Amino acid sequence: MTAGLMGIALISLGMVLTPGPNMIYLISRSLTQGRRSGLISLGGVFLGFTTYLTATCLGLTAVFAYVPAAYTALKLAGAAYLLWLAWNAVRPGGVSAFEPRELPVERPGKLFSMGLLTCLLNPKIAILYLSLLPQFIDPAMGHLLLQSLALGSVQVFVGTLVNGLIVISAGSLAAFLARRPVWLRVQRYLTGTILGAFAVSMATDRSKALVSA
Repeated sequence: MTAGLMGIALISLGMVLTPGPNMIYLISRSLTQGRRSGLISLGGVFLGFTTYLTATCLGLTAVFAYVPAAYTALKLAGAAYLLWLAWNAVRPGGVSAFEPRELPVERPGKLFSMGLLTCLLNPKIAILYLSLLPQFIDPAMGHLLLQSLALGSVQVFVGTLVNGLIVISAGSLAAFLARRPVWLRVQRYLTGTILGAFAVSMATDRSKALVSA
């Protein structure tokens, strides 16, 4: 189980550092309206994480109890998705999430709801849970639902922590990276390499489909 927790933590770190809707919105809101607004928006993102996690874990328990072969399909889908993320991280012409964007000033309630909506409309989170959690579940340990919740909670923790640090340091990071574009390329290529390696490992894994226990 420890290896599974470390594995999901590394993948979650690579994915949260890949610019996506959540990161772009949080950084843009922080740069436009300040850290407090960014943290309120992050609260909505956190609720979106936990909503997806709960729904996915309940579904995974049922799916793998009755359709163990779904493991293979999800594994291949997860590998393909990680490859797509890896390509988007290294492809030419990528835009940095730290480029300032103009946003209207919003009230706290609107900030929270927009953070939640941004997360819920981000398919990366749903696909992450559906395709990656099964890779790290040990059927011999039983308690599939508890394992899924534990593994998913690691993603929630990593995603919330890293996004929180980004919100707090958004202004300083934006200024730093604007003066050092090479660091943006290093981040992109490092992220792409990590995600690509996990994708290859996942696609070539020959473990049997997960069964209920």
